[in-house]
Amino acid sequence: MKAIILAGGTGTRLWPISRRTNPKQVEAIIGDRTLLQATYARLRRGLASSDIVVAVSAEQQEAVRRQLPELPRRNLVVEPCRRDTAAAIGFALSHVAQEDPDGIFVTVNSDAYVRDENEYHRVIAAAGQAVAMRPDHTVLVGLRPSYPETGYGYIRTGPEVMRSGDGGRYPVHAVDRFVEKPDLVTATGYLQDGSYLWNPTLIVGQVGAFLESFARHLPEHHALFGEMAGLLGHKGKEREIAARFARLPIQSIDYGILEKERRLLVLPADFGWADVGHWRAVKEILSDDDRQNVVRGEHVGIESSGNLLYSLSGKLIATAGIRDLVVIETEDAILVCPKERAQDVKRLVGELQKDSRYERFL
Repeated sequence: MKAIILAGGTGTRLWPISRRTNPKQVEAIIGDRTLLQATYARLRRGLASSDIVVAVSAEQQEAVRRQLPELPRRNLVVEPCRRDTAAAIGFALSHVAQEDPDGIFVTVNSDAYVRDENEYHRVIAAAGQAVAMRPDHTVLVGLRPSYPETGYGYIRTGPEVMRSGDGGRYPVHAVDRFVEKPDLVTATGYLQDGSYLWNPTLIVGQVGAFLESFARHLPEHHALFGEMAGLLGHKGKEREIAARFARLPIQSIDYGILEKERRLLVLPADFGWADVGHWRAVKEILSDDDRQNVVRGEHVGIESSGNLLYSLSGKLIATAGIRDLVVIETEDAILVCPKERAQDVKRLVGELQKDSRYERFL
């Protein structure tokens, strides 16, 4: 199996640590390793370095090379510009297809947390086995929700169509439908229903078959990938490739292909997954006790609980009588917000982007 790590995101909800040139995946948000290094190490438990491809934006390629020195240079797929996940995945698969068009691949986001890595590998192997049995189908890994999350998309499972993995331990279902991020009441109903799964966009498919799905649903992408395929690996063709890549429409893989594709299956799983997408998620990953403070750096507090407190510049954070706040301090910026407003950090970054005076903080 080939693994494609998608590492080109901007991670605006984790500002001020996550910045344009050093986004969250190349920062040590959780633990001593960066999110990208942790993802790579997780995959290396089951795959050779030659079977791991990293898709990254041009601005971040040097940071990725420094952090993953073991990765073969040809396995770093550099996107000339940002065109969203359909372009990123299709471009990476175009590179993989040069060597193994009939191989099986899995796409992995660089910013996810996984608690049970053994189960993670068993699930991916089972999904790959299902694709081997039905190579014209794509298998999504759906995650059984543990609470009514409103920040994720959901997949509703249809009938079971096969079983996969050792001893057939994993049921594989048809996909009934995709559901956008629900409100709390709806998400609570999904949790009780039992047929709804979180959608982490963890895709397992056959390389050539999935590229053909672009022909069905995103024909402009497919045509441009075909043109670029003839240029890949040839010196001096970088500008021609970049010109074609820039013409790709901006489109996510979810809207562009997955929500239109009929040959789609889903494998329900549970391996302790979390999207490290905002500061509240970081707090919940690092502590399952709502009252406990999570601290990185120096902190002294009285009557303060349930806070996430990061001091990266060496300054002391002192708190008195505060609860359930996020306080992130860097050399040039300080973020303070309630945990329940963590999703709004993206809006805050949007405000910074409107004023050129704040360009240096992005």
